[in-house]
Amino acid sequence: MFCWDSSSASVIKQFMKHLSTLVLTALAWTITGVCSFAVGIDDLYRLDRLPQFKSSTYVGSISSYDRTGGNDDGFSGTYSFVRKDADGLVLADLKGPGVIYRIWTPTPTDDVMEFFFDGEKTPRISVKFRDLFLGKNPLFPSPLCGFGAGGYYCYVPLPYAESCVIRIRAAKMQFYQINYAQYPSDTSITTFDTNTFVANPDLAKACDAFRNPGNHLTGLTTPPGAQIKTITTKNVIPPNSSKPILSIRKGGRITGMRLTPSSVMAGKARDLAIKISFDGQAPSVICPIGDFFGYAWGQPATKSIFIGTAGETNYCYLPMPFRKSALVEIVSERNAPVDINAEFDFSPVPQKPDEGQFYALWRRETPTTKGKPYTFVDTKGHGHLVGVILQSQGLEPGQTLFFEGDDETTLDGELTIHGTGSEDFFNGGWYDVPDRWEKRLSFPLSGCLEYSKHLGRTGAYRFFVGDAYAFHQSLLQTIEHSGEKNQIPTDYCSVSYLYLEKRPTADLTLPPLKDRAVTDPTEIKFPAWWQLPIHAWSFSNAKLTRKNIKIDKGEVNCLSLTGTGEDWFGPHFISPVCDVPASGKYAIYIEAVKGPEQGLVQLFKNENPVSDPVDLYSESHVRSGRVAMGTLDLLEGKNNLMFKLVGKNEKSKALGLDLIEIICVKEK
Repeated sequence: MFCWDSSSASVIKQFMKHLSTLVLTALAWTITGVCSFAVGIDDLYRLDRLPQFKSSTYVGSISSYDRTGGNDDGFSGTYSFVRKDADGLVLADLKGPGVIYRIWTPTPTDDVMEFFFDGEKTPRISVKFRDLFLGKNPLFPSPLCGFGAGGYYCYVPLPYAESCVIRIRAAKMQFYQINYAQYPSDTSITTFDTNTFVANPDLAKACDAFRNPGNHLTGLTTPPGAQIKTITTKNVIPPNSSKPILSIRKGGRITGMRLTPSSVMAGKARDLAIKISFDGQAPSVICPIGDFFGYAWGQPATKSIFIGTAGETNYCYLPMPFRKSALVEIVSERNAPVDINAEFDFSPVPQKPDEGQFYALWRRETPTTKGKPYTFVDTKGHGHLVGVILQSQGLEPGQTLFFEGDDETTLDGELTIHGTGSEDFFNGGWYDVPDRWEKRLSFPLSGCLEYSKHLGRTGAYRFFVGDAYAFHQSLLQTIEHSGEKNQIPTDYCSVSYLYLEKRPTADLTLPPLKDRAVTDPTEIKFPAWWQLPIHAWSFSNAKLTRKNIKIDKGEVNCLSLTGTGEDWFGPHFISPVCDVPASGKYAIYIEAVKGPEQGLVQLFKNENPVSDPVDLYSESHVRSGRVAMGTLDLLEGKNNLMFKLVGKNEKSKALGLDLIEIICVKEK
């Protein structure tokens, strides 16, 4: 028997509400001709679909992470397969319907990788592992596949109706990640067809979308056939105030945003913010304006296809649909007026029932909590994550070991994605290694914002398209700040970009100005033996080498200058390049090896001594400890210091300088 009561009425009311939403959604799909999901190469160029909710039932990753919680995330190969068979290592065994959206590694080889689809006994794809990424194989073209910053990535979607098994014909595999999504069992997915893929016109469109980041993408972020109107405004924001730079009072979507000049929006104070509100609601975005566009420590650093800086133009091509209205404001906490020119691309296509609202969440934690990972975003609700930008500042100069930490993604209460290292999450690899993750580099969906070992500083960005992290109930996105157990305190600052059905439960409030400003280290260490740039050193009668010197029961690494007689222009010298984050007066110190072959070292400026010589002679090898060399006025950026060997102790057997590190300490 059915008994009618107030709770029954509530249930019926909710049912009718959801039924109405489903009908409207189906009607919208019928009118626009847009499916509720996209599972193929068109994911990569139909960027107008980015706000659309995903129909996947599970988003996950297979990777080589250390299952014990340690840091052996691929070094030994212990966890670099799901099983072994007679022909090699099985890296993935996935059930369909589904799509593989991303393959990454920093350790490609010439071993053959095989892809078996839908239970096939013979691989449909057989390719050298390295050739997945080099753009030479027509199935894996550039720029959908590429390499740089130490990592190799492939974004060619590989759909499978029933299953996909990936095997590498090798005895050992190291680091890898494979991101994929599973779809409802009744989803019609056509398995990857090698015979038709290359000729598919969608492939060329996808390649064009990834090519030349920084170009206008409005044609791809606007629904096909929809009108595009460009709105231009010139704005003077008064001191310590806010001003609208765009106000729209009808439904539609922002499909492109460009603000100039980028140099005006630079600065370490983070005292300009962008605020974006939709439909009269509380702001969906309130974020330091530079950080929103991918700045790092106050300067432009990103050039992705969605967010970045091209010349003097900051741009955003993440579509922002709304139902009734949109308001974009600049909030200034500066004491002088600010001139900003704005250009928006607007399309009068209101937000659809199957689309999320755009949000950007700025967070900072300094220092990070020992024993607990840094949280990008923790929210309840329904939607998908499409991008993250991270600025990581270590608190110990000369160290970046915090970047050993893994990313972890918990979707709907289940940990489904576990990475293998911080730079790995951002498609890189091997931080602090020459010609790898060592400098600012931008690619279409990912990049390194900076790597400065002496500042203990690095950062990165990554955007998601087909591989977006979709969730139905909750999202928790974190990253560790050490190889194990989150032991290294750091200053982490991030922006997360999302599309959500409802306002996130995460706090969008922007903290006070004093808690936002970039904190530059006041003590900077330059390890001389590793990657210290050398502007110049003695031109004759000298040699410069790296050394390992045994002291007590250990070894000390150093950069060793030894000379005989004099150089062409006088005493032997070495002129290292010291890059400091801010101008000011700095006390200069060195740490060196004292020993029987060492000379007298002195700091010079403009051919004049800054202080007295320091005698590094000792009967046996010992570390000098921190030795004061003098005080200099340094400019922000690169400064060429000058150390001269002005003589030697009468007991010394040679004229040498075994330099361990240089330390610059900014005076208050």
